[in-house]
Amino acid sequence: MRRTISVFLALAFLGYASAAAPHPPAPSPIPSPRPGEGETLEALVATALERSPALAARRAALRAAREREEPAGALPDPMVEAMLQNADFPRYTVGTVDMSMAGVEVRQGLPYPGKRHARVAAARAETELRAAELAAEEGRVTAAVRSLYARIYALDREKQARAAGRELADLLSATAAARYSAGSGEQEPILKAQLELSRLEEALEGLEGERAEAVAELGRRLGGPGAGELGEIAELPPVGDLPGDPPGDLAQVAVDASPEVLTARASLAAAEGRLAVARLDRKPDFVPSAGLATRGSLGAVLTLRFGVELPFWKKTKQEPLIRAAEAEVEMARGELADAEAMARAEAARLAARRRQAERQIVRFREAILPQSSAAFDAARASYLNGRGDFSTVVADFGLWLEARVELARREAERFVAWAEVERLTGAGALRRMP
Repeated sequence: MRRTISVFLALAFLGYASAAAPHPPAPSPIPSPRPGEGETLEALVATALERSPALAARRAALRAAREREEPAGALPDPMVEAMLQNADFPRYTVGTVDMSMAGVEVRQGLPYPGKRHARVAAARAETELRAAELAAEEGRVTAAVRSLYARIYALDREKQARAAGRELADLLSATAAARYSAGSGEQEPILKAQLELSRLEEALEGLEGERAEAVAELGRRLGGPGAGELGEIAELPPVGDLPGDPPGDLAQVAVDASPEVLTARASLAAAEGRLAVARLDRKPDFVPSAGLATRGSLGAVLTLRFGVELPFWKKTKQEPLIRAAEAEVEMARGELADAEAMARAEAARLAARRRQAERQIVRFREAILPQSSAAFDAARASYLNGRGDFSTVVADFGLWLEARVELARREAERFVAWAEVERLTGAGALRRMP
């Protein structure tokens, strides 16, 4: 009876393994994709772009900058003064003495020609800087959501592979137990199979924790608990080709379109605008005024004045501010050069990472997966026929399992590299300027 049970378990184990083993051409161990996963990801991206607290802060800063543009070119507020001139004081003499009068005077400051235009240009440059910062933050949020999505995908694929591995480990344990009961095996294979099951259970529990952390981080990016019900991710959306033709032009595309470079250029323009305003502040402003007074029965008096506001203290006021603005321009130029260099380096790094991941995906699908399956099948068959060692079965089972896990990780790495290239080149981001 025991021998019959052993044979039955062995046949069942062989049938399960044969169905699980890939046949040339080796198929991907990932199940058939569910339709709509790509739209699901882009829906998450759209939600993050709409709800992200960081983006809300950037949009508020942009609105504030836009509101400052018109006031930057406005004239100073006029001043109205009441005037009483009384000769022969303390006796009230308005209307009886020529020099005595009462009236009002209006004074309006006029900036030196070009100052208002320079201030408006500086304000608009600040608005462009805030817009560039918003676009850069949108790119970062988009890339972060896509990267978290890819991470959750890899965790789900690993969980699926290890769950399938647990079923195989159960069969290994049952087979070892059956052989031991039949007297044709030792106790060590049973213990090793049970150890492998315990390790798989521990790994699956750890994957649950990692997924919960990733989903929580995704929820933070969405500005709330919107990712709490995120189901299993069966596939990643397809990735496009690297920008640039030939691919080596990716570095130039990054320099031309990188959000960090565009932000640095806008920062330089804003610094140059502030410098232009500071230099014009050395020019005098003008203060014309007009007044009308009454002398009672002696008639009215019209007063016209024209004043000049001289930058008399320029050595301690305007010139230090000019030097500070020049230093800010120099700093902005250095930051722009650094941003361009970083964009080139990042483009090269991401291109290498993307191509490496693609080569490894091909290698896993065409070589490592079928080879690990063949090795596992051979070790298992030898063990069932009494020729092989159970340790070899366990080792080859580990290779079979890790091959499937590593393939999902490489697919996630390729997708993350693509998402970062999209961010670096300014492609594929949703722009929602308020």
